[in-house]
Amino acid sequence: MSRVDPKNKSATDIVVIGGGITGVSIAYFLAKRSQRDVFLLERDLLAQASTGLCVGGIRQQFSHPANILLSQEMIGFLRHFEKEFHTKIDFNQAGYLFLTQEQATWDAFHTCVEIQRQYGVPVEILSPEKVKHRWPYLEVENLMGGVFGPEDGYVDPYDVTMAIANKTRQLGISILERTEVKDIRLENGRIRGVDTSQGFISAQIIVNAAGAWGGEIAKMAGVDLPVQPFRRQVFITKAFDAIPRPVPMIIDQDTQFYIRGYAPGILMGMTDLEEPSSFHTHTDRSFLEQVTAAAVERVPILGQAEILRGWGGLYAMTPDENPFIGEIPEIKGFFCATGFSGHGFQHGPAVGRILSELILDGKTEFSLSPFGYDRLKKCEKTTELITV
Repeated sequence: MSRVDPKNKSATDIVVIGGGITGVSIAYFLAKRSQRDVFLLERDLLAQASTGLCVGGIRQQFSHPANILLSQEMIGFLRHFEKEFHTKIDFNQAGYLFLTQEQATWDAFHTCVEIQRQYGVPVEILSPEKVKHRWPYLEVENLMGGVFGPEDGYVDPYDVTMAIANKTRQLGISILERTEVKDIRLENGRIRGVDTSQGFISAQIIVNAAGAWGGEIAKMAGVDLPVQPFRRQVFITKAFDAIPRPVPMIIDQDTQFYIRGYAPGILMGMTDLEEPSSFHTHTDRSFLEQVTAAAVERVPILGQAEILRGWGGLYAMTPDENPFIGEIPEIKGFFCATGFSGHGFQHGPAVGRILSELILDGKTEFSLSPFGYDRLKKCEKTTELITV
């Protein structure tokens, strides 16, 4: 495989589309396997879209074993991050606390805990009284209870992604920012290359790691990939010390409201289940009012906090809230790693390793059947029960 002059931009072996955590991780693990003939294409700047705008949560509290395993790998990855990437990151393992008011959700929590414990996840089932004892600032009168994962937490997603990107560059991968993919060329059912805003790039393999744009990229190859973008709005307060640190990621599963620490303030957000799919990322004053109302109901002391600013990011949602990972059967050389439905940051590095194995070895020990392209047609979808 011949080396490619990055300035030429005319040919390579592998094109990775998307400069978020998943795309960067795929390129990194390919480079670690000495596959350096790779172009990583990003339409804007690295980690500026969904990755850079997410809240950086990492949790093992999933209902599907595959998602649990991906998160466990991510936690191990972060524990060795400084040694691997020579960058210090603040992985705040303050935990994840899920709360519920509904009996059906409470029953689902118990089912999920049984699965999680089978995979060695430390998770506690807490009564409302125990929740109140540990986090006195929470209103618990209407709660059935909560579940808490003490190893879970959050980290700055931009810092993590850029450290991986810098190491990837050092390993010889060509990262082309402000390079938009315009079309994908096929020949006899095989990948031929991509047309970009910088010209045509010949390639044998294309990896669609475009996040919320994953469905749009797939269409260029004639593939109907049910990945849709949905806006998620996040707000942070001014410095607020009335809530003692550390503040875990606290999620009210029924209302989809959440908070976590965001020094020196508090980060909060909520999913608007009524909002249609779009690529909009602006923030709405009316929605902020809904978020603050939910905040005061669950965390009354937040009524004293002042909002500093907010932003909008995108979730890449699929019908069963699980991603598509692997090669599209109908097109030789077309791989996907997209549609993570809000879990892309925490699963991106593990998926990068797995997909690099699949590309270079033609196989991987990690079972990708829950994330296969054909699962929805075969009615094999396994909807993730614990979302947000």
